[in-house]
Amino acid sequence: MSKAPSAKHLRGAILRSLRKQGYSVKRGLIRMPRNPSKDDYRALNAMAVRKKHEKCGPGVQPYEDDLLTKYIANGWDVEPRGITPKLVLVQRESEHERLFRYACLHWSIPVSAGYGRRLRFLVLDESNGKLIGLFGLGDPVYAMQARDQWIGWNKEAKANRLYHVMDAYVLGAVPPYSFLLGGKLVAMMVCSNEVRNAFHRKYDGHESLIRKETRPPHLVLVTTTSALGRSSIYNRIRVNGQQYWTSVGFTQGSGDFQFSNGVYDQIRAYVERHCEPTAIHEYRRVRS
Repeated sequence: MSKAPSAKHLRGAILRSLRKQGYSVKRGLIRMPRNPSKDDYRALNAMAVRKKHEKCGPGVQPYEDDLLTKYIANGWDVEPRGITPKLVLVQRESEHERLFRYACLHWSIPVSAGYGRRLRFLVLDESNGKLIGLFGLGDPVYAMQARDQWIGWNKEAKANRLYHVMDAYVLGAVPPYSFLLGGKLVAMMVCSNEVRNAFHRKYDGHESLIRKETRPPHLVLVTTTSALGRSSIYNRIRVNGQQYWTSVGFTQGSGDFQFSNGVYDQIRAYVERHCEPTAIHEYRRVRS
């Protein structure tokens, strides 16, 4: 356990960390940049991305030269008219899983591992064996007002039907395919029969964790949110006149992040030294 810092030292460490990330702190108020651009959002997450690299990079780095870079195309490897996309379901402890993790480390926003039910896919170019992009599906959050109002369901209907919804927690293309509208191709493939069939095969006959029920696993809706605001990837994706992605509004609420570079450890040491736990925290500590 780290030595507990003084209040003055801890306050200075927190302020320096916030300002380094791009926040401003005036009169005790923490503010984001005014009218933030996508580059501002990327800068706010840069430290978290570096922390993700430190934590997860060693697990894939030994494979980088001999295995993973063979999937990343140079510009001359791609013939746009010859691109032949192939959807690949990622299996655990496979070469494709390492590739998925490797590619996610290059996102400008830290990619979570997802939670609950989870399906991961790669989109490969059969013409050259290179990676076009990827997407991961996980359980959706329960409370999302924009989604629920767009669907029009009440509390009971949501409790019964949210089982048939998944959320794309990561979705996109990698260079050079990202410069050739590859992101739109990946977004289109999320809506394919192959994804619905993979969902059905994996969860057919499985008992749900919370409700302890076995229900027919029919995937009927995929949602996603963008950490950088509106994304053009999902615009005008139509097949035979059918639009496959629809913007339904903005999420509400707040998020959180952990301080890195040792600041979190200092906060924890200070709290353990100077603060009394509440009853609920005592209970969690006993049960953990």
